[in-house]
Amino acid sequence: MKIIIAEDEARARRGLKSLIGSISDNYEVVAEASDGRQALELMQIVKPDVVFTDLKMPYMDGMDLIRGAQAAELNAKYVLVTAYEEFEVARQAIGLGVFDYLVKPITYDEIKEVLERLEEDCACGGKEKKAQGKLKEKYPDAHPLVRKVLSFIEKDYATKISQKELAENLGVSQEYLCYLFNKDVGETFSKFLKNYRIEMAKRLLLSGGMTKDEIPYCVGFSDPKYFNKVFREVTQKSVAEFLNENGE
Repeated sequence: MKIIIAEDEARARRGLKSLIGSISDNYEVVAEASDGRQALELMQIVKPDVVFTDLKMPYMDGMDLIRGAQAAELNAKYVLVTAYEEFEVARQAIGLGVFDYLVKPITYDEIKEVLERLEEDCACGGKEKKAQGKLKEKYPDAHPLVRKVLSFIEKDYATKISQKELAENLGVSQEYLCYLFNKDVGETFSKFLKNYRIEMAKRLLLSGGMTKDEIPYCVGFSDPKYFNKVFREVTQKSVAEFLNENGE
């Protein structure tokens, strides 16, 4: 997969290139640009599969780069790299067909997840398809902080998760994160996490890959009795009733 990075800060460009290169040899940064105009010229030459572009750049910003490339009928996927305060602009850019956006500072896991989805999308010829289990895709208009939390839940639901620690790591108060999550997702963080863990438990129960006794620990519960209680609260059935109704 050929990639162009458009970013006016040299240090940020180097950091992003290093992250991408550390994930897989399948991802090749074929060109770098310090402004949107240069990036557009490079796109016409190297025909990249993916362009990572900052929003704010001299001469031509990220939005104008995407519009210019689309006008020139250049076929590429775009990932916006944006600062927190630029969220509203980033959300508008989604309307231009941007594949995703990442909020600085970018982590290894975020880049890896986006690249894997991009690779899958490119392999399918760009056809529209819904990836199961991608929480961020279920809430495309959620605040960037909420999207980060959703990604964390998806990867680490089996571990002990503290909303307070998440908020601290994201640099906001627990109250503010709670407000954002409830507003964008439609339920509290704790209720969402509980429901998500039970949904994962249901999949494991039906897959038959492990015993019923192992499953509570694999989805983040340390007490099987409490797991059974929560399972009934969420599904209105016991584990045995659920299995009986689903063919076991």
